[in-house]
Amino acid sequence: MKRMILRRIALFFAALLFISAIVFLALRVLPGDVAQVMAGLNAPAGKVEQLRRDLGLNKPLLMQYLEWIFGVFRGDFGVSMLTGRSVTSTIAMRASITFPLIFLGLLIALAIGIPLGCLQVLYSGKSLQGFLRFCAITGGSIPALWGGMLLIMIFGKGIGLVGIFPTQGFPTDGWCDFASAFSSLILPALTVGIIVGSGFMRYTAASLEQISNSDIALQSLACGMTKKQMIWRVGLRLALPQLVSVIGLTFAHMIMGVMVIENLFSLPGMGMGLVRDVGLRDLISVQGNLFMLSALFLLVGFAIDVLHRLLDSRLSQDSSGE
Repeated sequence: MKRMILRRIALFFAALLFISAIVFLALRVLPGDVAQVMAGLNAPAGKVEQLRRDLGLNKPLLMQYLEWIFGVFRGDFGVSMLTGRSVTSTIAMRASITFPLIFLGLLIALAIGIPLGCLQVLYSGKSLQGFLRFCAITGGSIPALWGGMLLIMIFGKGIGLVGIFPTQGFPTDGWCDFASAFSSLILPALTVGIIVGSGFMRYTAASLEQISNSDIALQSLACGMTKKQMIWRVGLRLALPQLVSVIGLTFAHMIMGVMVIENLFSLPGMGMGLVRDVGLRDLISVQGNLFMLSALFLLVGFAIDVLHRLLDSRLSQDSSGE
């Protein structure tokens, strides 16, 4: 197991270096000149060239990449070409909005998907099962933009039928004003949680239905368990490794999905900031944001791989035998 973890850590850093090079080179082949944009379209050529030297854009690409990647490993993502602010502090400020939104949405999705998926199997063959299947299919097919607008029209403060939650922006004091910050994330998190929870409900129901038709379920019932006890004590535990994999993949997908939600609710998170930086061709900010998102993708994959082996004893035995 230790050898497997060490190999995964080595692969993690190797993949991170590879992705950083891809991100760096991909942004450099985009059309347009950042120095020309910053100096102005009618700026003299001498001023543009001087600005290009100040930004280090006249250096070879390899030198630019090495300076940037060594700075990244020191925790310095550089300085924004347009605003002059530290990219590290900007990413930290945006992440303080995006990551709580993702985790809150994931908690709502788990609270919806797993219990309702268990109920769907528990009431197999009854009308409640059909209703829950209909809800799962309907919830999963709703576009995030339309679902968010629907929640705004129902719960939006000042414009909704039941005006409870704010619909635009984030407090300027950030999480220092915890109540306002938390309430501004409720509707976005509900939008994400309902859609993702519908997928969790289908995956949970499918896994438990397969287990309930296996010999393990028959042995549990023969030992005196009720169907409810078999599903909650045996079925859910056996389905956990598969559910953990689905949750990990969904979590990675949610990182990109919240971009639409942040723009809809005007949340200054990583998604909304990335769209803005790309439009302004702020290369340093864009590559810093993309690097952090890529690192998070890889980190989630690493954590899910380790958890999957810890939960599935067969994989742990295979790892120890290598």
